Amino acid sequence: MFVRSRRHGRYYLYYVLDKVPVVSVAVSDTPGGRYAFYGYVRDSAGIRLGEREGDEPQFDPGVLTEGDRTYLYTGFCSAGDKSRHGAMATVLGTDMLTILEEPKFVLPSQPYSEGSGFEGYEFFEAPSIRKRGEIYYLIYSSISMHELCYATSLHPTRDFTYGGVIVSNCDLHVGTYKPADKPIYYGGNNHGSLVEIDGRWHVFYHRHTNGTAFCRQGCFEPVKFDGEGRIPQVEITTSGPNGGPLEGCGEYPAYLACHLFRREDAMYTGGFGPEGAWMDARFPKITQDGRDGDEEIGYIANMTESSTAGFKYFRCEDVRKVKIKTRGYCQGAFGVKTSWDGPVLGSIPVRSTNVWVESEAEIAIPDGVQALYFAYVGTGGPSLASFTLE
Repeated sequence: MFVRSRRHGRYYLYYVLDKVPVVSVAVSDTPGGRYAFYGYVRDSAGIRLGEREGDEPQFDPGVLTEGDRTYLYTGFCSAGDKSRHGAMATVLGTDMLTILEEPKFVLPSQPYSEGSGFEGYEFFEAPSIRKRGEIYYLIYSSISMHELCYATSLHPTRDFTYGGVIVSNCDLHVGTYKPADKPIYYGGNNHGSLVEIDGRWHVFYHRHTNGTAFCRQGCFEPVKFDGEGRIPQVEITTSGPNGGPLEGCGEYPAYLACHLFRREDAMYTGGFGPEGAWMDARFPKITQDGRDGDEEIGYIANMTESSTAGFKYFRCEDVRKVKIKTRGYCQGAFGVKTSWDGPVLGSIPVRSTNVWVESEAEIAIPDGVQALYFAYVGTGGPSLASFTLE
């Protein structure tokens, strides 16, 4: 992870290279770069933070500059690892490199959380600091990995108290439209933070693609603060960036799915959690043709029996026909629903083909703001590229 801080009219990029314990810094005159290496975070003797006796390894830097001080937050703490004590806050001087105040632990790791108020939501990685009014919000990924949690304080380097979950990339804990303990997407490590845009706050986070936790799809949702500065957990949606429901007409790509699941619940995507070793061979996933970097449109692959892709929300009015674009060897149908466990409003038959083909059915979607779910029943594992509402 890397972050930028602006000072002296320049932009400073903080990052940790793979498998090294120190924080590097690069600088540029513009936020988009090009960046040039500037130096390492170090003490007054020039020894790099993370390499001194007693230092814990640095990871996932986040920074906030106020006046002559820059606050640097770092850390990575797996559950059960007693060698890591939690997220660290280090104060840097005006050169953006030199330590003014030594690291302090501000969020506990799992082995050291007893009595802290963070039990079950201890620090894992990805600390990111924000300030709203007089309150400092330290956003982080918890030990469950799929959550972005937050802690608050009136001081940047001490007295943080646990606040709650902002977002879970499998929508765990949300019990408004499903059981709170049901995962509705394949979760995994989550990174992100709060961003204020035109006076409105949003949480940026990521979901996973390609059946692995190392391929990620950037997402964001609007958040609200209550009168005491608390943040209620938000639902993961398709329409979050829109600021409201999407229009219930036209074609939408399938890679916008916010819900992806089968009849068997699975909390984690491939490579993480107890299900990770086998999950991606059995479950649907967002993917794309070509290689990394190719300009290819994403789609959902491996929509085997009971696989369901969900999208929310749409403002529907007089929708009477639904079309889908599919590819793959299969024989079955996609049932269309407006809730994850609701009745099927109608089905769209699909057949084997090695090119993208469009199928349709006369299906009436109730007027109003609706979620849409496409659940496959049949043999094989078709891919879903898009759906169209008419």
